[in-house]
Amino acid sequence: MNGKGIVRAPRVLGAFRKEIAVAVFSCVFSACPYALDLVGTAGGLSDVFSSFVDGNEGLTVFRSLNIPSGGRAESLGTACVALGDDSSFFDYNPAASCILERTEVSVCHNAWIADSAMETVSATARDGNLGYGAQLKCFYVPFTEYNLYGDSVAGSYYSETSAALNVSYNFRAGYNFRGIALGGSARAAWRDVPDYTDNKTDSVISGSGLEQSAAALMLDFGAIVRFNAAKFFSDRNPNLSLGFSVMNAGLSVTGFGSSLEVDDALPTRVAAGFSWRAAKALLISAEFRQPVNLLSLSSSGLWSAAAGVELSVMERLSFDFGFLLQGANPRISFGGGFSVMRAVVNVNYTFDLTSSANPVNHISLSARMRFGDRGRAALREKVDSHYIAGVSLYASGRIEEAVLEWERALSLDPSFDPAREAREIAVRFLGVKDDIMGIQRFSVE
Repeated sequence: MNGKGIVRAPRVLGAFRKEIAVAVFSCVFSACPYALDLVGTAGGLSDVFSSFVDGNEGLTVFRSLNIPSGGRAESLGTACVALGDDSSFFDYNPAASCILERTEVSVCHNAWIADSAMETVSATARDGNLGYGAQLKCFYVPFTEYNLYGDSVAGSYYSETSAALNVSYNFRAGYNFRGIALGGSARAAWRDVPDYTDNKTDSVISGSGLEQSAAALMLDFGAIVRFNAAKFFSDRNPNLSLGFSVMNAGLSVTGFGSSLEVDDALPTRVAAGFSWRAAKALLISAEFRQPVNLLSLSSSGLWSAAAGVELSVMERLSFDFGFLLQGANPRISFGGGFSVMRAVVNVNYTFDLTSSANPVNHISLSARMRFGDRGRAALREKVDSHYIAGVSLYASGRIEEAVLEWERALSLDPSFDPAREAREIAVRFLGVKDDIMGIQRFSVE
């Protein structure tokens, strides 16, 4: 090959690469509408899970109670009944407020199907082993009334709003066994249906929407147990949690403005699951759920299951992956979270066949502000300092002084098991020492 050929070949190859790039670019962007709808993938997944079709689906009201607020919890597939480490616990297990490390205020936005959305505001705090909080959720979708000619004659919103008050307490809390957290939430909800029009006159019928609106009262109950199991890394927090909850147990009434009557059943469910930190940077959670129709147990829905994985790549950055099997339509989600000073922001993307057919994906956002821990970290440091001082004194043979240091630690935190165990050993040693001294004196006499 001559010199000209060597120069010309790269030019021809470069032009060929440009043609390939243009072709690939055109193919990708011409396929974007298909990629967004994911029609083929959706159909294939529905066929795979067709045996999970639920014949009792859709028999309950206030379905928005099943819509996740969004953010991290949704990224983990909503497998959060045993997680309980942020303010999203309101939707999964009311026992978690008494084990949160910090006071939190959070806001979530979940862009659901079509033009509907879920907005959530939560706040929670903790005093010792007592936790409490409040949550406000609103699901809304535009509601436009058309006449027989297709003209818009009224526009408003259909909405479902709920408010919850929570309280919980952690019993028998200790250092090795972190206690049994029990809690409950009282929730009130309102379904607002806009007034609709008369098909003959096209005039809005006053009070027509109120007849179909509804009010509901319900209770949530939950329990969380935390301890260490199969733990191969050093960390003060327990790595295994077991959770159980009963959500949305209550009654709904409708027919305001005419005659009140009991509405259809609420979406009550029972859930149980676990959360296991297999490594310091790896969290695995899973849960099993069983819907319960309190008005007709035989009409209860089919069970569902969820699982999630969280990978922390660094202290302030994490990635979440989740899967929810509910009926014949799975929900696959992933997202990420990052923290800046006191703020924690989570972004979630969900491939969702449980709620929509077109599009089958949506995005949610959440932001949490973490405030102080009400002096718990400072108290823990004081307890640790007394405990370490006691260990040092014990090692140098000053056992009585070591016992005093451990008693000071226990006076600050009676649940600090290492100080209690060390004090018991030292007291037993001192007792044996006194016995030996008594025997020696008796022998001399």
